[in-house]
Amino acid sequence: MSKVQQDVPLSQRWLDRIERTGNRLPHPVVLFIFFCAIVVLLSAWLTATGANVQNPSSGEWLYTRSLLSRDGLLWMLHNAVGNFVSFAPVGSVIVAIMGIAVAEHSGLLGHVLTQFARRAPPKALSAVIVFTGVLSSIGFDSGYVVLIPLAAIVFRAAGRSPLAGIAAAFAGVSGGFSANILLGPVDAILAGISTESLQLIDPQASVSVSANYYFIAFSTLLITLVGAWVTETLVEPRLQRPGQTESTSTPPEASASETKALRRVLLFSVLYVAVLIAAVVHPQGPLRNPDPSGMAALPLLQGIVVFIAAYGALAGIIFGYSSGRFTRSKDWVDAMESGMSTLAGYLVLMFFAAQFVNYFSWTGIGALTAIKGAQWLAGLELSTTSLLISFVLCSPAINLKIGSASAKWALMAPIFVPMLAMLDVAPEAVQMAYRIGDSSTNIITPLMPYFGVVVAFMQRHDSKAGMGTLLALMLPYSLCFIVSWSVLLAAWVGLGIPLGPK
Repeated sequence: MSKVQQDVPLSQRWLDRIERTGNRLPHPVVLFIFFCAIVVLLSAWLTATGANVQNPSSGEWLYTRSLLSRDGLLWMLHNAVGNFVSFAPVGSVIVAIMGIAVAEHSGLLGHVLTQFARRAPPKALSAVIVFTGVLSSIGFDSGYVVLIPLAAIVFRAAGRSPLAGIAAAFAGVSGGFSANILLGPVDAILAGISTESLQLIDPQASVSVSANYYFIAFSTLLITLVGAWVTETLVEPRLQRPGQTESTSTPPEASASETKALRRVLLFSVLYVAVLIAAVVHPQGPLRNPDPSGMAALPLLQGIVVFIAAYGALAGIIFGYSSGRFTRSKDWVDAMESGMSTLAGYLVLMFFAAQFVNYFSWTGIGALTAIKGAQWLAGLELSTTSLLISFVLCSPAINLKIGSASAKWALMAPIFVPMLAMLDVAPEAVQMAYRIGDSSTNIITPLMPYFGVVVAFMQRHDSKAGMGTLLALMLPYSLCFIVSWSVLLAAWVGLGIPLGPK
């Protein structure tokens, strides 16, 4: 080992190795094409060897089917479009993003984030920034492009290191991606993939969009407190106070039109929530379930994606017209179209992910893997809590190699959801365990799409800052998040508290 290498800390060399490995991996779309090819070849081999397994619930013997057979080839050709169109996450995300896009392009989300950050009390500044970052995940990109650079300015204005502000905001936006007091598109995406995976062993089963709501809502408090503590006790003491910088501006005050627009949005929000509550509570309400089988059966929760999209669109339209951002109907229609354009990469990825999941199902490999894996795990005699924590720790290994959350879950869910379900581990809990592992390590993977963007924000305030600087700043958040979050999940499940509406 050279002297230069010896001078580099071991942790830094490890992070550099992760970065180099990750950069060598192909695009997630290419990976899924590769995985589809593996399933095709594996199905032919397993069928030729007569692989089978007995379903422990029905006693039926299950056999694999080859995709390289005549029937298999015809099935792939005839079902390629259907696999994609019927893939659960696709429709939900398209509907949700149309509404969220209007709220974002009207300036509503950016304005709310700005006002949150500006009005933060000095002693609670770190907590407010992290909390605001967590809330921003409802709007996908808003937190990255608005809050993170804004947090640097706010911290600088308070006489604190702007890099600490960036770290706190990044921790909230990306590290807290699976914590929120509101349901959003990511809940629809993951629940859809979980449903498709669970149906490998139970065609009638489903995972609700609100399946993790109670837990992620409480997690908002956890991530806020832990994120603020890490900022003030571990991260900021390493950083110097602000010196010369290119960014000396302060967050802009809200204009009179924006203030008026926000008041109208708040009034609309109260009325919107009141109408929904009335529609659920009133004996003749259209959203009331006359024969409830639990909260998850409520029409309100079953159609939650539509209600989120409708609220985002209507609130955005009100804010846009009131603030002058929108002057004609074309403006908010253009916002929807712009939001849809951001889904191009996602839809390409989902096409191949849909083929992968359905190949898994049709060949019987999904059921075979689930039953064999469940039998092996059962032999270990691990508790439900131990299984979940083990899965939490498995997720980062893949997260450091693949940047897209939906891509990772589409890869992992068909294997782990049915496998653990056969060990009586609820799919909602498996999904939450994945979300914890994924979100906790988002902030330290160079493959995360906005990782380079955050580095660029840092360089505005410190020209010497680079990827290693960001990794060093975010590693304490990642470790503290995954430990505290895992403890919370273990306690939650151990006490038998539902993760979401039943």
